[in-house]
Amino acid sequence: MRRRVLLALLAFAVLAVAAFAVPLLSSTASERTQQLVIARTADLDRFAVLADQAATTGDSATLRAEVERYTEVYGEPVVVVDAHRAPVVETGGMRAAEPAVAALVDGALRNQPAEPVAELRPWSREDVLLARPAGTGTRVSGAVVLRASVRAAAADVARRWALVSLGAAAAAIACVALALIMTRWVLRPLRELERGVRAVASGRGNAQVAVGGPPELRQLATQFNQMSDAVADALDQQRQLVADASHQLRNPMAALRLRVDALGARVPEAGQRAYRSVQSDLERMESLLDDMLALASVENRAGRLSAGRDVEADEARAVCDAATVAAAQVEAWRPAAEQAGVTVRTEIGPALARCAEDELAQVLGVLLDNAVKYAGRGSTVTVRCGRQADVVRLAVVDDGPGMGEDELRMATRRFWRADRHRGTRGTGLGLPIAERMVSGRGGRLELRAARPHGLEVLVELPTAEGAR
Repeated sequence: MRRRVLLALLAFAVLAVAAFAVPLLSSTASERTQQLVIARTADLDRFAVLADQAATTGDSATLRAEVERYTEVYGEPVVVVDAHRAPVVETGGMRAAEPAVAALVDGALRNQPAEPVAELRPWSREDVLLARPAGTGTRVSGAVVLRASVRAAAADVARRWALVSLGAAAAAIACVALALIMTRWVLRPLRELERGVRAVASGRGNAQVAVGGPPELRQLATQFNQMSDAVADALDQQRQLVADASHQLRNPMAALRLRVDALGARVPEAGQRAYRSVQSDLERMESLLDDMLALASVENRAGRLSAGRDVEADEARAVCDAATVAAAQVEAWRPAAEQAGVTVRTEIGPALARCAEDELAQVLGVLLDNAVKYAGRGSTVTVRCGRQADVVRLAVVDDGPGMGEDELRMATRRFWRADRHRGTRGTGLGLPIAERMVSGRGGRLELRAARPHGLEVLVELPTAEGAR
């Protein structure tokens, strides 16, 4: 947008400066040309008077002296002829017999108006011929032809054009500076608003923008800050509600667990099936409450970090050796994998990630739990860890049945579970928790199909050096 506005303003400035400068250049050239013609016409008139006097008295000495003196001082040749085209005076090497001079003499003796002198330019170099008849309109006694040099006048035109061009350049620079200042003044608040909108869209409900620019944009920025605060308060209240509800339900759930366990010895054989179903549902509810409480805690933590709060307190624990954490999690989940008939392999290289160790361990725990649970007996799970540029990449890849395209898009939604896995234990909150942990640290979690079949879950985190 800034480029388009600048181009429009600069195009307008160039057109405005050109509309001012071009007529001024033409006017200065025309004025200097007119000055040259007026000066030389005055000289021609004087010589014409002297030529008419010489024709009347028969004495051309005064005319000859004046013409020769003129040519000596100004270096411009002059030719004077009588009514019969006979040369009276010829100076500066110009002759009356020259075709151009003869044509002007004929026109002057017929009292024809002379052709106008072309407007001078800085590069004009060719001399101009000017003619004037001697005598009156009814009696022409001769003609005067003067070859005027245009070099001095062209140099004056060049100087004047240079001054006009410098003024136009200064005006253009001023317009450019003004355009830059105006676009910055107008567009900087818009860039701030864009940054704020992106921050809110990425989960930072309390993103604030600087208030500045035109009054309309200042008002818009103020309203955006108010909206951002309202969104942040609503998100905090929502997270607090989930956390409080989960926490408050834990005590009744614990008491219910004790009572159900106490009833186990008193339930008759006929009711054992229903009793085990109650226990299974109770375990699922307990797991669901734990995951909801964990999700609320993760979202609150991620929100505070993305808003810039608790950053200094988090610095000490926000760096971990991703390779060590990955190796530890693989060893922790290896017995469960062997029991499920799944082989776990590792391809681990050194990498320091900008993430707390317990958070990364929880994320890898979720990914390994899903891989062992859903890959199927006889499958292989590969855990990769390494650094690429300023990104730490961790991947958990299995060669199981994998997921369809629709399932890949839905996998990180809360409480979502594939239809074919409805009977498997789980709450549908593991991947959303892991994804929120990773995004809170400035990374990303992506699910994609593995080749030739299976599922790959990729985690990218900033390195310890690149996070700043």
